[in-house]
Amino acid sequence: MSLSITLIGGPTALIEIDGFRLLTDPTFDAPGEEYQWPHVRLEKLVGPAMSARDVGAIDAVLLSHDQHSDNLDHSGRDFLKDAMRVLTTEAGAKRLGGNTEGFAPWASTTLKKGGQSLTITATPARHGPAGIEPLSGDVIGFVVESSKAGSRPIYISGDTTWFDGVAEVAKRFKAGVVLPFAGAAQTRGPFHLTMDTNDTIETARAFADAVIVPVHTDGWKHFRQNANDLRATFDTLGFGSRLRILQPGVATIIEPLRAA
Repeated sequence: MSLSITLIGGPTALIEIDGFRLLTDPTFDAPGEEYQWPHVRLEKLVGPAMSARDVGAIDAVLLSHDQHSDNLDHSGRDFLKDAMRVLTTEAGAKRLGGNTEGFAPWASTTLKKGGQSLTITATPARHGPAGIEPLSGDVIGFVVESSKAGSRPIYISGDTTWFDGVAEVAKRFKAGVVLPFAGAAQTRGPFHLTMDTNDTIETARAFADAVIVPVHTDGWKHFRQNANDLRATFDTLGFGSRLRILQPGVATIIEPLRAA
């Protein structure tokens, strides 16, 4: 399996695998942008390392959810219009319309190109503590599986904390690479809405030999932890060799362990 990941900023990463080009949660607005919701204001601190034009054509957008601007901003919405396929939540597909396709957790679809194929499965996500769902809305993650023999899946958590849904993903899929959304986002309550360092360690333990490639760790004012916090925690607890911190804008070859 050939795998390259380019962090563009926040939750936005270009994943190039076996000739396919996938983009997670597109956010291309400039820094300084503010997004006002009824009870929350989000402020973007860092702009994208690449423009939407620089990214070029992709085969599918993997959109964990559409209702929060740090996962889909104004420029990101424009990007969706030209994407070949947009995979997201069922509720999100109804709101966005157009070329979006809605998926419930564990539903799958297939991408085909040049004799290769990818199976993409939606996974459960919980955007905060138990009971948050009426406030946060639906969110999903994704598992990407290559058709190549010996390849191991890639797990993209989406905006979620550690909960039994993530543990179930680990039981069903022996992922070789995991992309946790790990900035410990916090807005209006005394709790985080995405993975903090402890959640990310729990995820690393569940996916026992996966390479951990965190995204959504920097760039927004409401994040309470960052990539440096992850590095310190992973090193202290002995997981440091499995952590890959990406440099924004730089395509990085990731070499997962092969399936046994």
